[in-house]
Amino acid sequence: MSTTANKEIVRRFYEEVFNQRNVDAIDELVHPEFTNHDPTPVASRDPESMKQFIHTITQAFPDHHHAIEDLIAEGDKVVMRCTLTATHQGLFPGFLEMPPTGKSICQRQIHILRVQDSKVAEHWVIRDDLTMMQQLGLIPQPEMAV
Repeated sequence: MSTTANKEIVRRFYEEVFNQRNVDAIDELVHPEFTNHDPTPVASRDPESMKQFIHTITQAFPDHHHAIEDLIAEGDKVVMRCTLTATHQGLFPGFLEMPPTGKSICQRQIHILRVQDSKVAEHWVIRDDLTMMQQLGLIPQPEMAV
């Protein structure tokens, strides 16, 4: 597959599955032997658990949205730089097990996805979880030196 086609698969994956909450698109866009290297305990490990993860994140952050800023591809890998915006309005079991704060988050993320057979087959992520927890009030903001 071309790098252009791989980038389009990744774009569709985030737009349709995450932003539009279309879990049926997972069957079309995620490889049956999907491997997720995200260390978060609630991260999906296969296509079926990914469907549950979309439901879980949508309950915790009903307005979650990944704004794709860059897609860079080489070979079978696509790197995506994006910003996740969302409002904490529900429980996020296994990760943010706290009452909803009603606070908004803006989190920078970088994802690396490997495409195989026109499907997302592997995933790595780097997220700014510290800033997200500060935005939710779980960790105090650092004081500025005067």
